[in-house]
Amino acid sequence: MPEPNFFILGVILVLLTMLFAIFTLVKMKRIRELVRIVSNLNRSLEEMDEQAKLIVRTDMELNKTQSELDKKIAGLYTLQRLSRAITTTLEEAKIFEMIEPRRLEEMGFEKALAFLWNDKERKFSLPLNIGFTQQETQGVISRLDTEIALRILEEEKTLSSFSIEEAALKESIDRIFGMKAYVIAPVLPKHGERGLLFVGTDSADVVLTEGDEELVTILANQLGQALENARLFEQTWRAQQELENKVEQRTKELTDALEKIKIISKRKSDFISAVSHELRTPLTSIKGFAAILLAEKLGALPAAVKERLEKINRHSDELVHMINDLLDIARIESGRMTMKIEPQDLKNIVASVSDLITVQCKSKNIDLVQHLEAGLPPVFADRSQIDRVFINLLGNAVKFTPQNGKITIRAERDNDHVRVDISDTGIGIPEESLESIFEEFYRIDNEINQQVKGTGLGLSLVKNIIEAHKGIISVKSKLNSGSTFSFTLPIAK
Repeated sequence: MPEPNFFILGVILVLLTMLFAIFTLVKMKRIRELVRIVSNLNRSLEEMDEQAKLIVRTDMELNKTQSELDKKIAGLYTLQRLSRAITTTLEEAKIFEMIEPRRLEEMGFEKALAFLWNDKERKFSLPLNIGFTQQETQGVISRLDTEIALRILEEEKTLSSFSIEEAALKESIDRIFGMKAYVIAPVLPKHGERGLLFVGTDSADVVLTEGDEELVTILANQLGQALENARLFEQTWRAQQELENKVEQRTKELTDALEKIKIISKRKSDFISAVSHELRTPLTSIKGFAAILLAEKLGALPAAVKERLEKINRHSDELVHMINDLLDIARIESGRMTMKIEPQDLKNIVASVSDLITVQCKSKNIDLVQHLEAGLPPVFADRSQIDRVFINLLGNAVKFTPQNGKITIRAERDNDHVRVDISDTGIGIPEESLESIFEEFYRIDNEINQQVKGTGLGLSLVKNIIEAHKGIISVKSKLNSGSTFSFTLPIAK
């Protein structure tokens, strides 16, 4: 009976062994699955760790970038305020005073020095000192290597404690200024003294960047431009002062000369008046005696004597006419000429004078033409004096116009004046004589003037009469192409 029990027991053991094997297989599979899961988790954790490190690094870089950006923005704001302050003055001595210590601190620096090179004296001046004691400043000046400073100026390049590649140069600059972090930028106006701007800090927390270099470079450029503007303003101001002094001196000289001219003119007028009056008496006597002799009241005269007496009488008339013209010019210039200024009809004046001149025109077959604007208003004038103006100008036109010529009288309104033009087709006036034509005793050297005698006072008298009427007279002419004399008279209101 025990054999079946062993069989059952064997079967049970086999079953148990099989179950254990199955369980072991399942367990091993689970373990392998767990190992795979753990392996994946480890890889994930490693990736997460790398990502976390990357995030931390990125955050640190972002913080650093943000910090630098904030610093740059703050520096730019400070630079803007400094630039505005610098440009408010045009005095060179005050430009560097605009760089205040608090503005320098806002840019991240504690100390600053500015140097300007005087080429004549071969030395630097020190217009700016912030943060350095007197002893430190003296030490910088004593250690300052002129050759190095001028080299930086010549290269026109900004240097800093982190960007200087030449070890010897950095060592020299470190020794001169004794600062841990610094920037040196050239100050380069176009004219005058050039220089250097040094800014620095001993703070261990400050790390200079290229942005700091840029800010200091911009500030140095602003200083250079401000110096240029101040110097140009100074030059302009000095030039203006010199010009004003010269103008003032010249004005005084001209005023003195004008006073002398007035005195000379008055003396001339007085002399002409006195001489003319003195000449009138003997001329009157000569003319009177000549008239008596010509009338043969003292007996009959030989023909030769009578001819000579007629010449004496004719030349006496010419002298009287010249004396009267001289007296009138002198009276007008001195303001002693009494004129009866009242409204006059210009058409009436032109018609009257044309009648007088017609005979002379007919003798040379000259065509006298009038073009007077319709509805011309009356003008303010002294009738007798304006008659003299027309007679002189028309007489000259007839005199210098050849046979079969033409003389034209035009009159038209010109704003608050009437403009009169007297044109001819005569021999004209040389260009070099146009400025002198109205001077007293001036006569153009031409064939007609050589043949016909004259005083050279007619046009001078005309000019004085027109100017006494508050008018203007002028002439346009071209040799062998005729002349046009123009004058204006005020409209009667």
